[in-house]
Amino acid sequence: MMEEKLNLTSEWDKTFAKSPKVDHQKVTFHNRYGITLAADLYMPKDAQGKLPAIAVSGPFGAVKEQSSGLYAQAMAERGFLTIAFDPSFTGESGGMPRYVASPDINTEDFQAAVDFLSVHDQADPERIGIIGICGWGGMALNAAAIDTRIKATVASTMYDMTRVTAKGYFDSEDSEALRYEKRKALNAQRTVDYKNGTYARAGGVVDPLPEDVPFFVKDYYDYYKTNRGYHVRSLNSNDGWNVTSSLSFLNMPILQYSNEIRSAVLLIHGEKAHSCYFSKDAFKQLTGDNKELMLIPDAVHTDLYDRVDSIPFDKMACFFNTYLK
Repeated sequence: MMEEKLNLTSEWDKTFAKSPKVDHQKVTFHNRYGITLAADLYMPKDAQGKLPAIAVSGPFGAVKEQSSGLYAQAMAERGFLTIAFDPSFTGESGGMPRYVASPDINTEDFQAAVDFLSVHDQADPERIGIIGICGWGGMALNAAAIDTRIKATVASTMYDMTRVTAKGYFDSEDSEALRYEKRKALNAQRTVDYKNGTYARAGGVVDPLPEDVPFFVKDYYDYYKTNRGYHVRSLNSNDGWNVTSSLSFLNMPILQYSNEIRSAVLLIHGEKAHSCYFSKDAFKQLTGDNKELMLIPDAVHTDLYDRVDSIPFDKMACFFNTYLK
């Protein structure tokens, strides 16, 4: 398949330091919609033979130079071949129009990453896992439910983007009437966008930050809008998704078949995160003795983006070593 020609940066422009224990290179691969995805590949130095491999993406609205790259590099330090990729329509990946999210296409992005790893010379196709962070935690579970090549899945600080879009936080907007108003507004925006020939952006994390916003909004600001995690290509750090991206999430619950996941799953969440209920509820739907929920004491949502003293990388390595064999 002919791949799009992408403009990939050659400089190290991550929000985290480069590890001396890992080799790094840019790679590309395509999904079944013909979209070319950009990724950073991390490999343990002096690695020999075929390695267990892991694909990483997220958070929702982030790029691979942020949290997913940190996770991928940390797992490569622990002996895995890893890739952190930008989802379709975002970051350095291809696809038009830009800044679109789709529960179908973004689940496919994970499967396309598995395609790439399945044929990589130094990856063992029988030992492939995935890590999804924040909104891509939900996508990862959806991918695990459909892709039998995925032997183990970690969802960290998970959001179910379809649930929060359709029902609001803590299901506080779970009514037909409220969903109808959302649909009406979003479809009106479609007309405006078509007339203008451009797609209105929803805006990233609010800036300047009002004093009366909930703590979790301040939490996001502290990561996306400061030197801690800001990146020029990150949607959340800048102008956000296209407004109308939310439409497909209203009608497509991605965790519908999570109870049929036979492969291993590890859910990790901060005990004090506003989003913790997503992982707790998802865990209740999982079946089998190869499923686990790990709560990190005192951690909030974005602590699991980049706080290396909160992210249980060694636990994740143990989990993958157990099930990728």
